[in-house]
Amino acid sequence: MIDDRIKLLRKAAQVSTEESSDKLWCVVAGNEELMNEIVYSVISSKKRVEILFREHIIIKESFGRKKFDFLMLWGDTDKIDELSYLCKESGGSYIKIAPYYIKKEPNLMLMVGPDNAVKKFVSNVEKVGNKFSILLDDETTGFIETDFNMATKLPKFIKKLFEPLFNMSDVILTTILISAKTSSDVEEIKKLSRSYKIFVIDFQEMDD
Repeated sequence: MIDDRIKLLRKAAQVSTEESSDKLWCVVAGNEELMNEIVYSVISSKKRVEILFREHIIIKESFGRKKFDFLMLWGDTDKIDELSYLCKESGGSYIKIAPYYIKKEPNLMLMVGPDNAVKKFVSNVEKVGNKFSILLDDETTGFIETDFNMATKLPKFIKKLFEPLFNMSDVILTTILISAKTSSDVEEIKKLSRSYKIFVIDFQEMDD
């Protein structure tokens, strides 16, 4: 259902250019509280902007969890500008995607993940020889939520000792829009992204 809506929007935007477009896609990312604020602003915008989907991501690691939300929006350029400003002012990250990019770049992918994971991933993609370029990028200026993984089997007194440290952990979120050279590069990049626990939106899949 979500993919069908995005396909229709993408086809409608094929004739637009970056300069003339009056509608944009936008991905905003940050902690849950900020995303709730963005959702409220979207709903109160009287249908000037649509929420195409929302994802709540939990990345489980050995002794902790990193949690963040992101939204994919489509709508009026002026309202998108307003929402992206609100997002940035509140510590989130955003990327605005004009129909120009969708038309010009056939192998477009968007990725969201913790900053250190994204940078390691990009370095490894380049190392193994996949061809791509980063078109846009942004990172949160506030920190995403982290907590101690209570499922970890440790004595209670140790959990109580370490939990405040995990809750105060400084984790930055990075969002990047990349263009791969070929379809095979897209598939290889997607496979690698799973190892780094990075969320991927493949625009090729939305155009089938």
